[in-house]
Amino acid sequence: MDKKGKSKKNKNDITYHNKDVLSKVMAENFKDKSLKVYGIDVPKIKQVLPTNLPEIQVNEMRIDNLFLLEDGSIAIIDYESSLKWENYLKYLNYIVRILERYKQEAKQIRMIVIYTADIEQTEDEFHAGCLTLKLEQAYLRKIDSKGIRDVLEKKLEDGVPLSDDELMQFIILPLTYKGKEAKREAVKDIVYLAKKITDKKNQMFVLSGILVFADKIIDAKTAEQIKEVIRMTQVAQLLLEEGRDEGRAEGKKEERTEGIKVLVDSLRAFAIPDEDIVGKLIEKYQLTKDEADVFIKQN
Repeated sequence: MDKKGKSKKNKNDITYHNKDVLSKVMAENFKDKSLKVYGIDVPKIKQVLPTNLPEIQVNEMRIDNLFLLEDGSIAIIDYESSLKWENYLKYLNYIVRILERYKQEAKQIRMIVIYTADIEQTEDEFHAGCLTLKLEQAYLRKIDSKGIRDVLEKKLEDGVPLSDDELMQFIILPLTYKGKEAKREAVKDIVYLAKKITDKKNQMFVLSGILVFADKIIDAKTAEQIKEVIRMTQVAQLLLEEGRDEGRAEGKKEERTEGIKVLVDSLRAFAIPDEDIVGKLIEKYQLTKDEADVFIKQN
């Protein structure tokens, strides 16, 4: 809190906000993907679960990823670039929160820790007398960063579609570099490379995945730059055309109105500023500024 009693904005707020607004994209695209390319031999992802668990303290980080796997187990995934004893307390807290939320449905919980290239090796069990916490671990230092990047770039240049495994490698690639600066440079490089993906659905998945997976190493400025790239991927334009088509269907006024609402909601989901949305409504639907403002206020 500052002297005026207002909460100061944490530099990572932008990345947590993006976890929320991009959750639908991630949920749909993570289905049926495998974590084996990271060195984790578990069943495929069936569903993405919400990471904002009940009663999490204000100063406590959210779970990086929470998945329901095909075998019915719940996979908690955390990414670490340093080793701290407090991490075990964090994992135990996550598990308790999962049990509180899902209760008896949480018959099997997997605590998966993916270590960036900064970590060589560590113990996979934590003992505290009355309990033992067993971790499933993966070490990204084992991944050939340059080799994978070269393969991805070659396939993109040749117009060859990327496989599901390659998409998963794409979004984790920045974390395979050692050192904070190397990771940040890798984020910029991989985002640049992602702009070459012609399949817009896959492109959006990769860009949003990088933003979510690498949130611990991305500062607010870099996160904002990635958001800007996302805006420029024509995803917003595709949503715009979708809303436009819906609005023009059979020339019905009510369908046109519904299409405009869909457009406003969709563009907001990608953090497009209201003033930019107003401009799009004026341009594509020939609305006056006052009419566009009405739709903004109603949604």
